[in-house]
Amino acid sequence: MAGEDGDTQTYPGEELDLGRDGESLPWLESVDDDDGHEQGFDTTRLIGIGLLMIVVLGLIVGGIWWATNSATGGPEPDGSLIEAPTEPYRVRPENEGGKTFAGTGDTSFAVGEGQTREGRLAPATPEPAAEPTDDAPSQPAPPRSGPLPAGTAVQVGAYSSRADAETGWSTLIRQTEVLSGVDYRIVEGRADIGTVFRLQAAAGDAANARRMCQALNGDGLPCTVK
Repeated sequence: MAGEDGDTQTYPGEELDLGRDGESLPWLESVDDDDGHEQGFDTTRLIGIGLLMIVVLGLIVGGIWWATNSATGGPEPDGSLIEAPTEPYRVRPENEGGKTFAGTGDTSFAVGEGQTREGRLAPATPEPAAEPTDDAPSQPAPPRSGPLPAGTAVQVGAYSSRADAETGWSTLIRQTEVLSGVDYRIVEGRADIGTVFRLQAAAGDAANARRMCQALNGDGLPCTVK
């Protein structure tokens, strides 16, 4: 207990342990040394980062300069003057008013003032006539007149009219090459059905007539030697 005079009363065996002699207490030490150490570490790191950034920037600038100079590859400019040409740089045109084209003029201005202009059509260009080609079918020869010797004609059809017989011959010469260039005749006769017009090809002789009829049969066309 404290006395009236403010002295602290101590009890025997209860001495405060404030540390041994020569032993430092961490909570009583100054913090100045630690702060100085940390500040020195931060400064060194910042200096290193700055130097690294300078090196990287130098590499970038050097790479750009090298790429630019190597890409040009042309002669270096020497700053000399370019010699002026001896010819005049401005030439008077031959037609100062400009070229006038056909069909142009002041028509638009005249129409704007109420005048009329009649239109004109260009003359039509005639189309060239088509040239005859070799593919066009040749016209059949006219029928032969007069009788043929017996056994020298090959009958290839019978029709109800002379016009049908003519058409039949034109059809046959397109179906087979056996009758190409062969003369023919149309013989009018009588049959059970009435008047008929027999279409016959002129073979020349009996042997040719037989060969012609066999060739026509080979092309699928019926025939008879007359």
